[in-house]
Amino acid sequence: MAQDVKALEAKVKGDFTSFGQTIIQRRSLRSNDVAIDIKYCGICHSDVSMVQWQGAHFPMVPGHEITGIVSAVGAEVTAFKVGDRVGVGCFVNSCGKCAACKAGQEQFCEKGTIVVFDSEDYDGTVTQGGYSQSIVVKDHFVLHIPDQLSLADAAPLLCAGITTYNPLKRYGINETSKVAIIGLGGLGHIAVQFAAKMGAEVTVFGHSESKRDEAHKFGAKSYEILKDLADFKPMAGQFDFILNTLAVNLDLDNYLPLLKLNGVFCYVGIPSEDVHFNLFSLFGNQATVTASSVGGIKMTQEMLDYAAKNDIKPQIEMISINDVSEAYQNILDSKVHYRYVIDMSTLK
Repeated sequence: MAQDVKALEAKVKGDFTSFGQTIIQRRSLRSNDVAIDIKYCGICHSDVSMVQWQGAHFPMVPGHEITGIVSAVGAEVTAFKVGDRVGVGCFVNSCGKCAACKAGQEQFCEKGTIVVFDSEDYDGTVTQGGYSQSIVVKDHFVLHIPDQLSLADAAPLLCAGITTYNPLKRYGINETSKVAIIGLGGLGHIAVQFAAKMGAEVTVFGHSESKRDEAHKFGAKSYEILKDLADFKPMAGQFDFILNTLAVNLDLDNYLPLLKLNGVFCYVGIPSEDVHFNLFSLFGNQATVTASSVGGIKMTQEMLDYAAKNDIKPQIEMISINDVSEAYQNILDSKVHYRYVIDMSTLK
């Protein structure tokens, strides 16, 4: 048995005052399982969304940016041992047999990817996440945390890190690339670091002067505030790749002309409303509008190793488990700077 935090049941949007503790049962160790004592868990906006939507199963234990120490391994596990520093990200099972899984793209499993919480696994059990003391996960979905990364810093990389690394890697960003990152928040400040370390010339599109200095600290060469049409025109045709990290609606007809010939505009932030734009905005530069999910397990490990080698770290605010409801509201109010991480030692 493990003592875990119950879902913060949101009766109305933005009301995170009702939460408590519950007892959940982690499964017995299977031959290919790894048992982990959780040390830290990041808070992602999607955690907040799931609580607001009230999910599919209750009690619900959120959390998909999990780091900790291996406490036990199954008889057939060879890649991990007791005492290893490890992480668990967005998903914990897939069929392993379909074309997507065989290609290392488990997030697109044809049978259905099993996410780390509020998801019905193939055996009918419901997954519970990282706002807890421990977790048991199939070894294939456990990641090594490099020694150069603290467990606290590594936690947000397991979602925000791979979410931004995946499209930059997919579209071959390198020293010849000119990249724009829309938004310098929980995703954007990590995206800037990755793109800059890949050698790209990075511009941040922000909404105020308050983050200009930080954008440069993270590796951006330029910081632009785009409010009026006149602000966009001087940058027409400048960028190979634009990554939108904001979950807000944008006027794409203003942004698409900023791309070079065959440039790419990629969403990782999901707006609440449908996306609309004029097709003629694509014809002038033969641009592409696309979206990117998280990466598979192999790429996530690659991302962690790359971050460790290149000193890429999220900027975090450490909180206790008792601060989660306030943290959720701050995320909705855009008051977090930049990612919250829960110190799970405060869960007694």
